[in-house]
Amino acid sequence: MVSAAPTDPAIRDAATVIVIRRDPDPAVLMGQRGAAAVFMPDKFVFPGGRVEDCDAGLPGPALPDAQTKALSNESLRPPRDLACAAIRELYEETGQILGTPAPWPDAPPPWQAFAATGHHPDPQTLRYFFRAVTPQGRPRRFDARFFLAEAEDLASDPDDFATADGELSHLRWIPLPSVRDLDLPFITQVALRELIAHLADPQAPLSIPYFRNDDERHLVTRLGGKSPI
Repeated sequence: MVSAAPTDPAIRDAATVIVIRRDPDPAVLMGQRGAAAVFMPDKFVFPGGRVEDCDAGLPGPALPDAQTKALSNESLRPPRDLACAAIRELYEETGQILGTPAPWPDAPPPWQAFAATGHHPDPQTLRYFFRAVTPQGRPRRFDARFFLAEAEDLASDPDDFATADGELSHLRWIPLPSVRDLDLPFITQVALRELIAHLADPQAPLSIPYFRNDDERHLVTRLGGKSPI
């Protein structure tokens, strides 16, 4: 974990999902944060949020070994907990389900609405893609892991946002060429640049960019080695 400056708020684990819809052309699922939000007000963002204790030890399929390895030593929390947090945030903020059908009568309260859909969280198709730490001086700081998901793997209608919790407004699939016209956080712009490069050459080995904001320099490193974007 990255350490915080003495005057900064504690850095909390977070998880974000970039859902890609490829038909007819690549688009990503985004929504707009409210004007009164403490963190990134008015910005268009991917679904995501803080990892909670309720994301630990949940039923459902395991995180694939390759993803577990990629996330190892990233947090005191088990890798699957990070992925499950991404799934929970996706459901809460958009109503979209990454899950496998199964009864779940004893789900913890934050997961009960998800469980009522008749699913367990299923991280099997998530792909760890990007990591970033919120800069110093912000009211909230997060160590965020970004995951890629495919719209075709959703267990829900990708155009139905009726059960979204309202934290994000203007939920929609945004074609990649149009994303640059939105009011985006800087780190979202960086993640999108990585995504576009990946989609242009999907056969290239996927190394995981790590955008560090833990000092006065803004550095981008790749886990397992250093390289500029």
